[in-house]
Amino acid sequence: MPYKIEVIKGDITQVDAEAIVNAANNHFWMGAGVAGAIKRAGGDIIEKEAIKKGPVLPGEAVFTTAGKLNYKAVIHAAVMGQDLHTSDKYIRQATISSLNIAEKLNFHSLAFPAFGTGVGGFPMKACAHVMIRAVRGYETQAKNIEKVIFCLFDEYGYKLFTEELTKEY
Repeated sequence: MPYKIEVIKGDITQVDAEAIVNAANNHFWMGAGVAGAIKRAGGDIIEKEAIKKGPVLPGEAVFTTAGKLNYKAVIHAAVMGQDLHTSDKYIRQATISSLNIAEKLNFHSLAFPAFGTGVGGFPMKACAHVMIRAVRGYETQAKNIEKVIFCLFDEYGYKLFTEELTKEY
């Protein structure tokens, strides 16, 4: 079942979706970037719950409650290991793992940040390509998901994800 894919610029903790995705390390401690923003807005409970579910292999994902945030869950996608390095393989797998969790939990909408482009140092353009291709490739498997949002914090990321979304495959 095809779903709507959109790109927005803003704060992922404010997106209108049932769940948000955290770009995490495989032990799920929440430091800076997207993880830090989610922890600040939702409370330490999110990190405490996530850490109990780790460690996992990079590319895997888990979910927790959303603490003080108004979401059904936070999905924590392990896009890197303890070395804080990522790859297109980990980003693709983490994207699909997150979609699998959203499907399993019967969510109709979820919002992703750009995976691995902060601490992980992955190029934004490559990230947009990998994540949008993974989300498009998942459409035929989706039964519950109706909308996938890519929420980018800055104009640069917003521009690159928007450009990637308009490409034909």
